[in-house]
Amino acid sequence: QEHYGGLKGLTIAWIGDGNNVLQSFMTSAAKLGMHLRIATPRGFEPDLRITKMAEQDSKECGTLLLLTTDPLEAADSANVLVTDTWISMGQEEEKKERLKAFQGYQITMQTAKSASSNWTFLHCLPRKPEEVDDEVFYSPQSLVFQEAENRKWTI
Repeated sequence: QEHYGGLKGLTIAWIGDGNNVLQSFMTSAAKLGMHLRIATPRGFEPDLRITKMAEQDSKECGTLLLLTTDPLEAADSANVLVTDTWISMGQEEEKKERLKAFQGYQITMQTAKSASSNWTFLHCLPRKPEEVDDEVFYSPQSLVFQEAENRKWTI
């Protein structure tokens, strides 16, 4: 909102794990007038109950919700590219399996080529290089440090 001047009509592309952070986006995006495009590997989709709620909210609010396994399809025309850790606390023993499942989901400038010309990048930190490459993470389009500062004010 701070960057774009508003949320209504923005398209968010989530590329990564169907975790709690994504599920927070799913429960609020449509209500705020945002379209949500989600790419997760098979087996790492968000909770089905949350998905059904998000589908209903999207229908009621007139927004679009897409679930796919293709990161470039999710990124297509998106204003905001978002990812999060692929290995959350308590999942360390699954690291090898998860890294294999998430191959091809790293956000790169190639991913950004599919996005809108005014794209930005978000990550709630800390990030790992396999989730987003340095070129995107340190680019002028990256808002991760502003995002972290804003989060600080809510603590």
